[in-house]
Amino acid sequence: MHCPFCRHSETQVKDSRTSDDGENIKRRRYCIACGLRFTTYEKAHLPEIIVLKKNGDKRTFDAQKLKKSINMAVRKRPVENSQVEQIVYQIAHQIAINNELEIASAKIGEMVLEALEKLDQVAFVRFASVYKNFKTPQDFQQFIKKIV
Repeated sequence: MHCPFCRHSETQVKDSRTSDDGENIKRRRYCIACGLRFTTYEKAHLPEIIVLKKNGDKRTFDAQKLKKSINMAVRKRPVENSQVEQIVYQIAHQIAINNELEIASAKIGEMVLEALEKLDQVAFVRFASVYKNFKTPQDFQQFIKKIV
């Protein structure tokens, strides 16, 4: 690790801890040459995951796109942004743990539904209406009868 101030190649770690989000390692360092302190963050990079769309297209998994679709479902609901981020992290983590380099978009949708069902019932129904492509009010009624 090079010092960001003097570019000296030797630094020492004074303190290491997991960041508040649990995804990063925060390290407090100091430079042996100039003595200045700085912080670095380490984050594991997951392998590239390919999402298999219903129409046969293949796309790279995009956590931000997933977060955006969940945010639409939880809009104006008592759900914190950190809760949405946690869902996205858990889904990406679960895919990585299963060592799936390709995953069907339908499976990701089911994972989101499962998480939203525990988090907020209205957001769950909203997401399901788009995911399951509801076309009529009767589609909503039938779905709600199944979950009640």
